[in-house]
Amino acid sequence: MKFLLSLSRAIDALNTLVGRVVTWLTLVVVLVSAGNAMGRKFLHLGSNAWLELQWYLFGAIFLLAAGYTFLCNEHVRVDVLAQRFGRRAQVGIDIFGVLFFLLPACCLIFWLSIPFFYDSYLLHEQSSNTGGLIRWPAKLLIPAGFGLLILAGVSHLIKCVGYLRGYCGNPLERASDKTAEEELVEDILLHARAEHAPPSGGQAGRADTGRRAE
Repeated sequence: MKFLLSLSRAIDALNTLVGRVVTWLTLVVVLVSAGNAMGRKFLHLGSNAWLELQWYLFGAIFLLAAGYTFLCNEHVRVDVLAQRFGRRAQVGIDIFGVLFFLLPACCLIFWLSIPFFYDSYLLHEQSSNTGGLIRWPAKLLIPAGFGLLILAGVSHLIKCVGYLRGYCGNPLERASDKTAEEELVEDILLHARAEHAPPSGGQAGRADTGRRAE
């Protein structure tokens, strides 16, 4: 079990590294989209290559970060029934879901996407749009993304079994009780309150004194 947990930690480290690198692609997508829009609007310049680069990068964000999202327990869950059970029962449900739903589906897509990418690579497939990009890098994202998700599923399965046997903590617990969306809303509200907060008592007092002196 110790070897499997070590393997799980290695997989988690890989997905964490990929997830943090892919995070920066969001900024790249914003810059590319803004530059492309400004070029078309003000300079009357445009390129299908830049347009295709946008959806290539979007595909990379969506596919390559899937394993990291699963690792952080930030994926979509439907816990209408599972949340009514105890922790061990919830972990058991996750084991069932990983074994009979997540892994079979991901392995099937991974297997079918390899020839899909390989044929494109051998043929040096180009975009059908004028000035477009080569297609095989975009198709490579499919097996790469689902490969990382398969590894994340294996790691999660190991941790679930380890938890039931008392070797590690509960893998379903979040680092925070709040979701990423709830934390984002709180940050936005906090900044909004700070911007509209009245001046402190000392500053207000000095302002009133100055007005009376005038």
